[in-house]
Amino acid sequence: MAEASYEPEFAAPARPPPGDFPRVETPIVPRSSVAGRALVAVVSIMTFLASLTTGAVMLVLASAAEWQSDVAREMTIQIRPVSGHDLDAEVSQAAEIARASAGIADVRPYTAAESARLLEPWLGTGLALDALPVPRIIVLRVAAGQRPDIAALRAALTARIAGASIDDHRGWVDRMRAMAGAAIAGGVGILALVLAATVLSVAFATRGAMAANQPIIEVLHFIGARDGYIAGQFQRHFMMLGLQGGAIGGLGALAVLGLAGFFSNLFLGTAAQEQTSALFSTFSIGIAGYAAVLGQIVLVAAVTAGTSRHVVNRTLAAIA
Repeated sequence: MAEASYEPEFAAPARPPPGDFPRVETPIVPRSSVAGRALVAVVSIMTFLASLTTGAVMLVLASAAEWQSDVAREMTIQIRPVSGHDLDAEVSQAAEIARASAGIADVRPYTAAESARLLEPWLGTGLALDALPVPRIIVLRVAAGQRPDIAALRAALTARIAGASIDDHRGWVDRMRAMAGAAIAGGVGILALVLAATVLSVAFATRGAMAANQPIIEVLHFIGARDGYIAGQFQRHFMMLGLQGGAIGGLGALAVLGLAGFFSNLFLGTAAQEQTSALFSTFSIGIAGYAAVLGQIVLVAAVTAGTSRHVVNRTLAAIA
């Protein structure tokens, strides 16, 4: 009697050879985590503050350069009333001496009423200034690209006119240069503080990520994975976080500066806009300012990546 063969109703599928299994590589550090999002927020805030500071410094430097240029192009002759001398005649004589000097493009003598009007911000209006020894002013504009001989002009004025003196506004130019230098120093100081805070934040975040993934790191380390490979994984991860945070903060600062310029043009002709123009001329940071902000985004990403690699390398050296 022949045995009946039994065939199962469901056959098990054939197992593929070991080499045919799909290979899935997962990063050592998770791409999205609460710590990573927090670090992006911190880097965004730091970059935003640094970019705003850079924009403000660029505005101050542009305004200071324009002020220096305007002040350097003008000089002032002051003629004080002297007993026994005709003040109007001396003003006309001083104007003729200035016109004859090389490098002077324009000479504008102020009238007695205009000279008295210069005192109104301090003394008020409606005052009788006839009895006061109010000096007369002559404004000289220097020709473009010319450097007049100020010493010769001063000698000619003092020799022929008793109460004449000349001011080349050199003191104002020095003050403006000092102000611009202080603005640059302040901006560099704030940028250094921002970078220091970013380095500390990245260092703590890197140590936290290594502590969370310590078993994986130790296994990779002991089976022969090189330190450079492990550090590279952390470096790429934190560089992307730094680049993301830097882009958010930098572009946000550019948006704020752009809105400030838009509203400045929107209120054109008002008293507030005139005061802003007097301080900052045009409220625009220009191509150099935009390039500086974009450079800060790259700098923040580089600092983030370098800090994380340094921390990982030191930690791995301690494990070994």
